[in-house]
Amino acid sequence: MSRKKNQKQLFENIEITDIAAEGMAMGKYEGMVAFVPLAIPGDVVDVEGKIKHNRYIEGRVVRYVKMSDRRIEPFCRHFGVCGGCKWQILPYEMQTAWKQKQVVDNLTRIGHLELPEVSPILGSKKTREYRNKLEFAFSPLRWLSPEQIADVDKIEQRSVGYHLPRFFDKVVDIEECLLMPEPVNEIRNSLKQFAIENNISFYHQREHTGLLRNIVIRNSNTGGLMVILIVSADDRPKISLVMDFLHQKFPQITSLMYMINSKLNDSYTDLPATLYAGDDHIVGEMAGLRFKIGPNSFYQTNTDQAAVLYGVAKDFAELTGNEVVYDLYTGTGTIACFVADKAQKVIGIEYVEDAIADAKVNAQMNNLTNLDFFAGDMKNVLTDSFIAEHGRPDVIITDPPRSGMHPDVVQVILNANPKRIVYVSCNPATQARDLALMSSQYRITKVQPVDMFPQTQHVENVVQLVRIEGQNG
Repeated sequence: MSRKKNQKQLFENIEITDIAAEGMAMGKYEGMVAFVPLAIPGDVVDVEGKIKHNRYIEGRVVRYVKMSDRRIEPFCRHFGVCGGCKWQILPYEMQTAWKQKQVVDNLTRIGHLELPEVSPILGSKKTREYRNKLEFAFSPLRWLSPEQIADVDKIEQRSVGYHLPRFFDKVVDIEECLLMPEPVNEIRNSLKQFAIENNISFYHQREHTGLLRNIVIRNSNTGGLMVILIVSADDRPKISLVMDFLHQKFPQITSLMYMINSKLNDSYTDLPATLYAGDDHIVGEMAGLRFKIGPNSFYQTNTDQAAVLYGVAKDFAELTGNEVVYDLYTGTGTIACFVADKAQKVIGIEYVEDAIADAKVNAQMNNLTNLDFFAGDMKNVLTDSFIAEHGRPDVIITDPPRSGMHPDVVQVILNANPKRIVYVSCNPATQARDLALMSSQYRITKVQPVDMFPQTQHVENVVQLVRIEGQNG
């Protein structure tokens, strides 16, 4: 077969041997590496794809020549289409094994870091219905599979579901999602049917027309159920019609709100929420602590595993009750509250002001008086004068977003020179990069992967760093 760059070809009988980044499977074809989704080690597949940069192949499976004996049946009817839960075909023990390997590979290959023995990954007790938040999009033109296109005249075009991966304007209609317990599916499906029957328009992503844009559903382990309808305009009669329907149909909703998003993008966390019925928040509980969850609050989406994750961070901090702890990227103060009972004082810093307001409320809810929270850019807040005023940190806990920490923030941490650093990460690749920047002053003493998101390739990792003897401090 001739190799034509950037032209789709058929590559036959590729044996899948490994799992790669972003949940892709990996095999080899005539000396080139092939990356394909929805396959697992042991599969032999025919792939339609392209040669990229004359070095590797990217494509999709068009035929399973042989299926791996380790493959299991996916439990979701939307598997392979909606873009989520790509690893349903992997037994859970294989999922966690690959995640463990991913952590080690990232830290050693990207960071070139010297590691202690990495602790076995802490798996999730729940592998379905583990999420406490889901968000669905409305669309007047649903995405159709090739089979559905043949029967397009028989299919309802309006949809409520998830965006097709890499396509902002294509929505896969979801009948049942098993990531969150009921009534999540009943609410979504009932609302869709009600809107169709009452001729309430669905938002068109390209034309920016239509009223209904998104619906966000959150629950809590204390019985709270929050529903937020996001609309494109202040059409009060139609908004009230939908809100009344939800309020009457689902009396278990404890917090019913709506937001008006007239922007050209779907981001909503900067928008105010209008309370229609019930409370303006729900309450989550972890390890005996209670947390206020508002419409825009960040709260870990796997509550049970969040308690495990934060417990690891607390253990790695090795607090005796005499330490000053700085909690960077504190969000709504969950980790700060977790460690407060073992610290002399905890300082939480976060750039989102609304999150800091929630953090202060959470400290009050839990009667914690040794916490202070500050809003601002990390590198600008954590100055010598700030440290002089609030005390030099004995321990710094940092839990940055997926992009990791800016090099300036890493330098600020090094300047603060704590005895220990606990780095909580949702992206071991950027964590490895940041740890490499700290390796001249700190050595890695503990590594603990934690699985927060079963059925996906994502993994959290907690690392303990100890100041190298002879460094200032």
